Amino acid sequence: MVTLDTDWTANLEKIAAIARSVGWGAADILRSYYHSQKNPENLELEGNKKDGPVTAADLATNHYILEKLQASFGMQNFGYLSEETHQGTDPVPFPWVWIIDPLDGTRDFIDKTGEYAIHIALTYQGRPVVAIVAVPEAEKLYFAIKDKGTCVETLQGEVAPIRVSERNNIEDLSLVVSRTHRDERFQKLIDRLPIRGRNYVGSVGCKIATILEQQSDIYISLSGKSAPKDWDFAAPELILTEAGGKFTHFNGDPLTYNKGDVKQWGGLLASNGLCHEMLCQKATELLEQIDTEG
Repeated sequence: MVTLDTDWTANLEKIAAIARSVGWGAADILRSYYHSQKNPENLELEGNKKDGPVTAADLATNHYILEKLQASFGMQNFGYLSEETHQGTDPVPFPWVWIIDPLDGTRDFIDKTGEYAIHIALTYQGRPVVAIVAVPEAEKLYFAIKDKGTCVETLQGEVAPIRVSERNNIEDLSLVVSRTHRDERFQKLIDRLPIRGRNYVGSVGCKIATILEQQSDIYISLSGKSAPKDWDFAAPELILTEAGGKFTHFNGDPLTYNKGDVKQWGGLLASNGLCHEMLCQKATELLEQIDTEG
């Protein structure tokens, strides 16, 4: 079992290696459900959250990830915050907390777009220090360690560092956005951004992966009646920032996790980093105009 010592940074590579193995195992489980003879639409629903259906695949993968992480890291020094097991409004009472989304993009999984992902992040005092984003249908796993960069690993075991694009003119940038889940206010915002184009992609993890792969440059989250949760962003944030990008609130504040309220309210922007502050300012100005118009 992995334990923590005073020089905890020395353990992060060992921790990341375990998390990568867990990520690949979780990807195998989701792929087995995705490619089974059953149509995902007919998977037994184990409930129905406000944010969408919970499939048997969610719960099987969640159980596997928690079982493997807890076997490796125990329950004394590490807390666990999972989409499928979160209850209450109090923070998990540990400085070290694993934040897990066993199936990011449930609707895309059911609709068979292939754009679903697994998020596993280790946070320390509310900030991510190890992150895994596995994209099963792409047969890729992205992993990052704080201050060590981001790498992409293939199913064949090939590992390579990965960096965001160097595009530095707003007019040359592309936005990655969901096909659905856009209210009128958000639609007006993205329609007015002076950018080159849009890519339509499912889960948050898959969206951020397109920025790492230099297919996109910007991702925006704008809460409405609800908001994304800690497990939507903790792992994608670190793989982006360690690849050279930035991920902040519109006002430049960093994201923090495990605050009790797991919802990430307000406007957040992820980018390749080179026009980040200008984009945040522009988004803020456009929202003020939109809100004034009523």
